[in-house]
Amino acid sequence: MTSFDFSPLFRSSVGFDRLGRLMESALSPHGDSTYPPYDIEKTGQTTYRITVAVAGFGEDDLDVSVRENTLSISGKIKRDETEGERKFLYHGIAGRAFRLAFALADAVEVVGASLDNGLLHVDLERAVPEEAKQRRIDIRSGAPRKAIAGKAA
Repeated sequence: MTSFDFSPLFRSSVGFDRLGRLMESALSPHGDSTYPPYDIEKTGQTTYRITVAVAGFGEDDLDVSVRENTLSISGKIKRDETEGERKFLYHGIAGRAFRLAFALADAVEVVGASLDNGLLHVDLERAVPEEAKQRRIDIRSGAPRKAIAGKAA
């Protein structure tokens, strides 16, 4: 596998270290990234939803947090004393600990999370600044106004 060294890019730049980490994480092999399965969907013009299949996990077993534009979703089932007494004939529900990490754009915020029928839904929204939004310019009828060296006519 080819590896890339991004350190020369950072010799003459300041503040782009997050971009470098994002590129390195995109190129690095993700060992067990298929567990648990998840979907990322666009639900609106500026809204998104990450849905993670967390069968067997309860609200107390899951953790959703954001730090430095990285959304982390982790889960670990808390076992009790009676767990050792259970005898499985077939054990197909994995229930093993996991950690998923998603890089978020600067303007993307986590709106909320909910657990429903074994699916963890994390809702995201891209906050578009006012100056970036399209605005309508009113058209006036009549003669155009002329500006005279810094003064309006």
